[in-house]
Amino acid sequence: MSTQATAAPAKINLRRPDVMEAVQAQVITHYRSELVDRIRANGGVLSAPGMLTIKLAKEFGFCYGVERAIDLAYAARQVYPEPHKIYLLGEIIHNPEVNDQIRNLGIKSISPHPTDADITVLSAEDIVIIPAFGTEVVTRKKIEAKGCKIVDTTCGDVMSVWKRVRQYSKEAVTSIIHGKAKHEETKATTSQATAYGTGHYLVVFTLEETDYVCNYILNGGSKEEFLEKFKGAYSPGFDPEKHLQTVGVANQTTMLRGETEEVQRRIRAALEKKYGINNLGQHFRFFDTICGATQDRQDALQRMLKEKMDLLIVVGGYNSSNTSHLAEMGEKVLPTFFIKNAAKMESASNISHWDQHINQEVETKNWLPQGEITVGITAGASCPNNLIEDTIRRIFELKGVSVQQLLAP
Repeated sequence: MSTQATAAPAKINLRRPDVMEAVQAQVITHYRSELVDRIRANGGVLSAPGMLTIKLAKEFGFCYGVERAIDLAYAARQVYPEPHKIYLLGEIIHNPEVNDQIRNLGIKSISPHPTDADITVLSAEDIVIIPAFGTEVVTRKKIEAKGCKIVDTTCGDVMSVWKRVRQYSKEAVTSIIHGKAKHEETKATTSQATAYGTGHYLVVFTLEETDYVCNYILNGGSKEEFLEKFKGAYSPGFDPEKHLQTVGVANQTTMLRGETEEVQRRIRAALEKKYGINNLGQHFRFFDTICGATQDRQDALQRMLKEKMDLLIVVGGYNSSNTSHLAEMGEKVLPTFFIKNAAKMESASNISHWDQHINQEVETKNWLPQGEITVGITAGASCPNNLIEDTIRRIFELKGVSVQQLLAP
């Protein structure tokens, strides 16, 4: 099928005051928590003396970009009630409960990387929502070619990365992107790097991969081995002998800042050693593209981890990158349990939680210590406050404490 777009789809005004008033009423009902608001107002602490203290990180939960994406999805349904068909590319954000709520509005999901066959279900009368992570250039062109109305909820921080890699591409600079090659955001970003036909990219996920790239820059090596190692993580026609001579570093917005900074430091050092400090500007570019909300949540957890706690609960979708990094930070300091909802705390002696090292849910016995304990709680940028409230209530319940009695005047 042709992907040539005709006239650009008309812009839809979803932010009319009457629409947003109705949206906010729905969103508050679905996601807000008065309990979390009260604990925040109390310095982020709720305590049953001698038994249990809950500490909330200063920053957690929904960020502005996530709130905006959800608002726009709800607004699309308000402006285009059924029987209008609304489709969402994949998931609006990485949280199963939120995505369930979106489906409950009658919004249907289609593949985030739709084939031509997937696109055939769309018509010019349909509305298509682009999620907060964005979408690949070719996917957007296919949707535009069908004449669909597009509701674009792409986060502004993600679009800032796109602007940077497009600039790299125009200047024949290879984008080295610190991120997960299969993540929707990174796939959207890499498509921007090749949007002009001549750009190239390479995705690195770990510092070990970064060191491998640095060694190749300095010493060369087997091109076949390089391409096999990074299979699925580089642009068509990528040649490490040619396309690592001039590079610019960018990142998936939800990575750990310290790790991204280390990636760029190591690549910069390799290029400086190869070409000399006076020529570095011709071979290396860098722009900080870590999302501010991601950094705020990481900084808040870092501060909380310096306080005395017995364990940490991290709440959020298992496929949420920013949430997984919070769990990673906690694991380095104290017992940490990454759960998607309160139901995973089955009893005081059994919890089901996500193990990032083997990428599956596991069970841990006797996870909740007896006696007086302090439990820290944080959540990723895609986790709503009502799920955090459920978590708080469940921990107190397992300790035999009534939250309502604690909050009684």
